[in-house]
Amino acid sequence: MGHLAVVPAPPLDALIARLWDWDMPPAAHHYERVLPVPGAALIINLHESETRVYSDDAERRCVRSAASVIGGPCLRSQIIDTAEQVRVMGAVFRPGGAHALTGEHHEVLVNQDIGLEDIFGSSAHALRERLLDTPRPRERLALLERWLLDHMHTPRLASEVLYALREIGARPQVARIGALVRDIGWSEYRFGRLFRRQVGMGPKRYARLMRFRGVVDAVYCSAKVDWSSVAADGGYGDQAHLVHEFREFAGMTPTAFMAARGPYPNHLPLD
Repeated sequence: MGHLAVVPAPPLDALIARLWDWDMPPAAHHYERVLPVPGAALIINLHESETRVYSDDAERRCVRSAASVIGGPCLRSQIIDTAEQVRVMGAVFRPGGAHALTGEHHEVLVNQDIGLEDIFGSSAHALRERLLDTPRPRERLALLERWLLDHMHTPRLASEVLYALREIGARPQVARIGALVRDIGWSEYRFGRLFRRQVGMGPKRYARLMRFRGVVDAVYCSAKVDWSSVAADGGYGDQAHLVHEFREFAGMTPTAFMAARGPYPNHLPLD
């Protein structure tokens, strides 16, 4: 039992940041808040025959999906059920990478889960059945990697999108989309449409998400945080701006985030 993550071999590594396998006892808490990341995700539940996501309100309405799903990127945090996160595995796609697997524009995948069998039919069903019969995590990951490689079409992102992803990723705290678009030589409308099709969100929101992710990475291991300094270093106008962005992406304030931290940066234990 344990948690294992690996980087796939080329050419999959250009599309998938990591493959992971989780086989752990049930958590003591019922729910977890999962922070948004810029890429889509593949989830295969090997413990239960469904996946569950809950609304971020007092009612915690449940949305049930298939055991194997692909979706995202998510534009806000999600709440998941730890009871089904006992034996589960999947893939974290790089921005734009999921299109290579699904053939769908990323806008179709945003903020929803699509059953893998709805896209690949019996091949996806057979994959999960084989994974259920594979006891060792490294063998499961190798099997998943081979399946993904067989189904990938490896389309290239537009050079204009790749340029924007590199520029925003290198300096999210100072990214200015208008200047980027002028460098590319396109209109903002035309470039925005292309970026949303290939990445799943507009370039401005992508820059905001990357700026938020930079702050999360910077403060996660800190015992004490000067939020005014963090806001300035992160490219925010002031601390109130930072608080607004935390509420937007994490569903909580920066102080609440620090209090809720668990052993994994993207998963915050709830009740």
